[in-house]
Amino acid sequence: MQLEKLILASGSQRRMEILRAAGWPFDAVAADIDEAVRDQEDPVSYVQRLALTKAQTVAATLTAGLVLGADTTVVVDGELLAQPVDDDDARRMLRLLSGKWHEVLTGVALVSANENAIALVDHEKTRVRFAEMSDDEIDWYVATGEPRGKAGAYGIQRHAALFVKEIAGDYFNIVGLPLRLVYELSQRM
Repeated sequence: MQLEKLILASGSQRRMEILRAAGWPFDAVAADIDEAVRDQEDPVSYVQRLALTKAQTVAATLTAGLVLGADTTVVVDGELLAQPVDDDDARRMLRLLSGKWHEVLTGVALVSANENAIALVDHEKTRVRFAEMSDDEIDWYVATGEPRGKAGAYGIQRHAALFVKEIAGDYFNIVGLPLRLVYELSQRM
């Protein structure tokens, strides 16, 4: 089976690690876009819009290739949790997640960089339940530096795994790239 080489519209080390682990050939070109949430924009529309905008931004600079855009966010009690702005914001987010179920949403877009410019967009949703976290545990986790740059202020693949009680859905989606969805979309291209 041959996997078509992708151009990953991201500088995310986690997404790169997932593609490498699957043996999927790729190059990475980070897309610099505005990631602000629009008024009245629901979380699914938000992650799909960002994924598509990233892919289209990179595709516009190329003459050929299949560009992959992705964006992940966390939603708890109806609140969208993007990346924390600082350690205090990370603590606030972790307190919101403590002892609760939340959703991890990743928008995925594939865009062909050619004159036909075919684009497919979808999303993956995974539910995650955190254990109750004490203030000391939250302070310890924030001190690891892991919450920085991560939607919902955590990365499941390292220290935060200590606080995950249950997962319903795609583990790789929580890390930042639902690989099965990417594969399914690539087969439709």
